[in-house]
Amino acid sequence: LPMVQDRADSQGPGPHALRTRIIETARAMNAAGINHNAAGNVSARSGGGFLITPTGLRYSDLVPSDISEMSIAVGGGEAAEGSRLPSSEWRFHHDIYLTRPDAGAVVHTHSPAATALSCLRRDIPPFHYMVAAAGGASIRCADYAIYGSQQLSDNALAALADRKACLLANHGVIALGADLETAFELAVEVEALAGQYLTALAVAEPILLTDAEITEAIEKFATYGQQKSRAD
Repeated sequence: LPMVQDRADSQGPGPHALRTRIIETARAMNAAGINHNAAGNVSARSGGGFLITPTGLRYSDLVPSDISEMSIAVGGGEAAEGSRLPSSEWRFHHDIYLTRPDAGAVVHTHSPAATALSCLRRDIPPFHYMVAAAGGASIRCADYAIYGSQQLSDNALAALADRKACLLANHGVIALGADLETAFELAVEVEALAGQYLTALAVAEPILLTDAEITEAIEKFATYGQQKSRAD
C-alpha cells in the first residue's frame, strides 16, 4: 500500500500512527476483495474514545486528518470539534466499544459471499472447525434493520453476544478484534467460511460438527499460535 500522506494545511495535526493504520486497513479490505469503493468502515479504540473512517469519502483519497474522532459515552457518541462527519454506521462501533472491553478495533465489510449468505438470513453453522475463530459454535446473522440505525446496532450487539463476528441480514459483516490486524484477519476468515458454506450448500446440507467437536476447537484456539511460556 502507498504511504499515507497528510495534507499540508490547517485541517489537523500531522500523521498519527493509528489514523494511518485505519486508512491502510480500509484500503486492504478493498485490495483483499472483501469490500469495494467506499462501502464498509473501520474503527479503532483510542484513549477514551475511538477513531473511525468518515462517511462518503473514497479510501484511496483519505489522509490521517480525515479520520473522525468520537467519544464513547452512554446515550450516544459525539464527534470531536473539527472532525469529518463519521461513517453512517458509527452507532454500532460506538455501542461495541461501550459494551465490549475486549474490542480494540472493528471492521465492517460488504464481502460478496458473506453478504450473499446474509441475504438468505442464515447463520454460519459449525460445518468447519474454523467457525470457532469467531468465538463460538456459529457465526450468527443479525436481524435486518436499515443501515445507520440504532435498531441495527441493537441487532448486531445481540448477534455478537459471546462472539467476535456476525453477519448483518441483507447487508454484510462485522468483525472485531483486539487490534486492527486481528479484526481484519477475522473479516477475511468469515468471508472464506461463507464461501465454503455456500459451495457445500450447492451440493447438500453439510454435515455439522458435534457440540463436543466444536467445543474442542474453541478450546484449542485459546492456546493457538506463538504463546509465551510461563518462564518468559
